[in-house]
Amino acid sequence: MAASDRTVLQFSSSSSSSQSLSARVHPLVVFNICDCYVRRPDQAERVIGTLLGSVLPDGTVDIRNSYAVPHNESVDQVALDIEYHHNMLISHQKVNPKEVIVGWYSTGLGVTGGSALIHEFYSREVPNPIHLTVDTGFTNGEGTIKAYVSNNLSLGDRQIAAQFQEVPLDLRMVEAERVGFDTLKSTNVDKIPSDLEGMEMSMQHLLALIDDIYRYVDDVVEGRVAPDNKIGRFVSDAVGALPKLPPEVFDKLVNDSLQDHLLLLYLSSITRTQLSLAEKLNTAAQIL
Repeated sequence: MAASDRTVLQFSSSSSSSQSLSARVHPLVVFNICDCYVRRPDQAERVIGTLLGSVLPDGTVDIRNSYAVPHNESVDQVALDIEYHHNMLISHQKVNPKEVIVGWYSTGLGVTGGSALIHEFYSREVPNPIHLTVDTGFTNGEGTIKAYVSNNLSLGDRQIAAQFQEVPLDLRMVEAERVGFDTLKSTNVDKIPSDLEGMEMSMQHLLALIDDIYRYVDDVVEGRVAPDNKIGRFVSDAVGALPKLPPEVFDKLVNDSLQDHLLLLYLSSITRTQLSLAEKLNTAAQIL
């Protein structure tokens, strides 16, 4: 890609434009990006790659997969391995033909000068691509994830700047994925939490959410906060979905489930021990 003298402008999501567009990213994409960043070449300051997914009927860009694209980057120019990019796209579409290019990603906080050049390339691959940034350097103490779209600002026939507008981003994950993502966001992790520790973290998070809802309902009843019908419907649906069980029956269900979980952990531990012993006996037999 040739050098560019256009200015790059970055705007937060508080601006009014591009609010009709939103993005939804699955945790697999974030894990892939972080893994590629850890495995990057020594001289590379960041990694970039292609985002795969689809556009939902309501216009939301659903980002479900990704792959890294080798590149060389200097102060005023960027070189992408376009042949590698196209070969990877063909390979991915053989497995899942419904996944198409929806944008590109880069590591780092916000957009940079070279982002306009890369976005221009992906604009030829797909109309209005999404630019996803993942702050793997924990600049603000956490791994910030943001999504942008770009518009060209022109003066007459001349393009003078590239405007990157932040769009709403929804990170969708189940509770097990959230435990891993929270661990990934932490700057200092002694060890990966076990299943029981992950369950405890999930329960603590659930209790915190229940406390927030309790305080909100109490504030509405006391007149300290204006009621919101949408939130009220959500609370009503959540309460209505709870099974109406006596406390002793509920405790029995929880204890039975916990015992089943502990039994599975015990059986898996026995299996690992047996495989380890079999491997050592086989090695000893070959030596003798």
